[in-house]
Amino acid sequence: MLRILLPVDGSDSSNQSVANFIKLLGWYKEVPEIHLLNVQPPLHGGVSSFLDKENIKQYHQEEGFKGLQSARNLLEKTGIICQPHILVGDPAEMIVHCAAEKQCDQIVIGPRGLGGAKGLLMGSVANKLMQLSTLPVLLIK
Repeated sequence: MLRILLPVDGSDSSNQSVANFIKLLGWYKEVPEIHLLNVQPPLHGGVSSFLDKENIKQYHQEEGFKGLQSARNLLEKTGIICQPHILVGDPAEMIVHCAAEKQCDQIVIGPRGLGGAKGLLMGSVANKLMQLSTLPVLLIK
């Protein structure tokens, strides 16, 4: 069975990409195994001196599930079961790591989750992913 990693960030753009991906599932011979991923940015500064590791982990899990929820809802409405994953770190690097760990055959991602100037300043995750990944990457608008 084909395994697909579908990274999402909870943004409107990301949700639109998931909705458009669902429309394209007919491209595949059978419904692929979907791994849904949300990558949380690490907390910076002196946060770790005020919170213990367990509280930080819980925070990342809660925020990650928020980022996954709308995509999970879209997939479940069409009867597609997905396996959710939450990682912390650089988004493109964590996507490549997760795809390798889950032995995915393809990565499907929207070209932009962030809007306008912030996306330009932070750089495109999809662009970096295209450079890092040895797997096929399908960009869905």
